[in-house]
Amino acid sequence: MSVIADVYLLLGANLGNRTALLNQAIEEIAQEIGQIVKASAVYETAAWGDKSQPNYLNQVLRVTTSLQPLQLLEKINAIEKKLGRERMVKWEARLIDIDILLYSDQVIDKPNLQVPHPHLPNRRFALVPLQEIAPFLIHPVAKRTVTELLNDTPDRLPVQYYETKASI
Repeated sequence: MSVIADVYLLLGANLGNRTALLNQAIEEIAQEIGQIVKASAVYETAAWGDKSQPNYLNQVLRVTTSLQPLQLLEKINAIEKKLGRERMVKWEARLIDIDILLYSDQVIDKPNLQVPHPHLPNRRFALVPLQEIAPFLIHPVAKRTVTELLNDTPDRLPVQYYETKASI
């Protein structure tokens, strides 16, 4: 498999056995998408937008892959479905969520895929674990490092360290 891209994926779960679901997602990503190069610790955060939901566990992975962006999205959707995700309502509670934060330095604007993730600069729950593993990575649109984005984000939801990363 020839590597064509370095991707950063955000994993999230706020239903079921959250830790087990993150670990299952990591196994599936390693089998279906590519080599996991780095993984952040796991962080716990209140649900963004709907505070009545259970707290999320979030983790960021750096993965090398030979998949093109839309192929990557298809694999992610298949993994989410395999792990029990059903899409009913936007921003609903979920067993597993896998978002593409960054795909190398590409900017992609398609109806079903926007990369970098359009809300990344405004979400501490994504920026904190991303900053842990890639503090000096440059956001291809904002032209700022992840650390700078984190320092300037208007999002003030607390992001709490939960546990060390699963073994990769």
